[in-house]
Amino acid sequence: MTTLLTIIVLVFISVAIWQMVKIFDLAQAKSDNSQVATDKDNTLNGYLMMGFLAFIYIITIVSFAKWGDLPLMSNSASAHGPTIDNLMAISMVLIFFVQTLTQFLLHYFAFKYKGEKGKKALFFADNNKLEFIWTIIPVIVLAGLIIYGLNTWINITSVDETEDPLVIELYAQQFNWKARYSGTDNTLGKANVRLIDIDRANILGLDEADPNAQDDIITTELHLPVGKPVLFKMRSQDVLHSAYMPHFRAQMNCVPGMITQFGFTPTVTTAEMRQNPDMVDKVSNINKIRLNKSKLLVAKGEDALERYEFDYLLLCNKICGKSHYNMQMKIIVETQEEYNAWIASQKEFKNSLIN
Repeated sequence: MTTLLTIIVLVFISVAIWQMVKIFDLAQAKSDNSQVATDKDNTLNGYLMMGFLAFIYIITIVSFAKWGDLPLMSNSASAHGPTIDNLMAISMVLIFFVQTLTQFLLHYFAFKYKGEKGKKALFFADNNKLEFIWTIIPVIVLAGLIIYGLNTWINITSVDETEDPLVIELYAQQFNWKARYSGTDNTLGKANVRLIDIDRANILGLDEADPNAQDDIITTELHLPVGKPVLFKMRSQDVLHSAYMPHFRAQMNCVPGMITQFGFTPTVTTAEMRQNPDMVDKVSNINKIRLNKSKLLVAKGEDALERYEFDYLLLCNKICGKSHYNMQMKIIVETQEEYNAWIASQKEFKNSLIN
């Protein structure tokens, strides 16, 4: 009934607006309806262009003053993170400079050369020098960014096997993550989705006959030792996912039927990141919002929200289905001693099978 009443009200509002428009058109019937802009119209539009330019600059200044600290760029937690942040900063500065200059020229010339009787705008039918300048400058700038970006990407993704990185598989499926540690031999056993056997708790399809698979460890939480290079091997069981770890500046697609990889070295433990001043402010603001929300929930007789505490997260950065938003796994970066204690408490694959 509520829906029906809402529809009826909307219909009546639409009819009323339509009638008002018709009345307005009739009121303007005797006025000058010429579609040709006058000098007065052009002057008004010229000043409106300058007013809009001022609005753009004011809103930009306000945005920078209020949100321009870019706190995420102080939360890098991997060895290559500062390089990515530097590339981002350079790109943002260039974009800001070009946007500021081009918007000014666009609006200023619209004002300066507004239509006036007897006045003709200065123009060039052809000017090779100008065309060369505004072509070569973007070419040089973009080429520099692309080359810098490619070199950065190559350096990040070129995992040095001589450093003996910790090998971990990230297994994506709608809508959760599993992590598989390579065990004492640091070699992942063979796996195939056709070998998945839920009855035997072989949830990732490991080859039970492969010796390298026997000491593999499957977990629902990702623990990483600080300062230790990590090489992630990524698989997807169903659709295209994307393993995204924002604080580590790491992202790689997980593609069904193939293995992709990404490596990095964690540099900041979870405990240390929780003490980061920017993170402390962010967590404080989140908890203020959650406290206000909790008061409303309690007033309705519902449970209050738990207090938020920062954790690194592995997220899916591809829209992989209706529960995509909830596809995440906690990442804990800890000391080598803490990691050793945790990994020792986990069951190896051979001991987790159900006979």
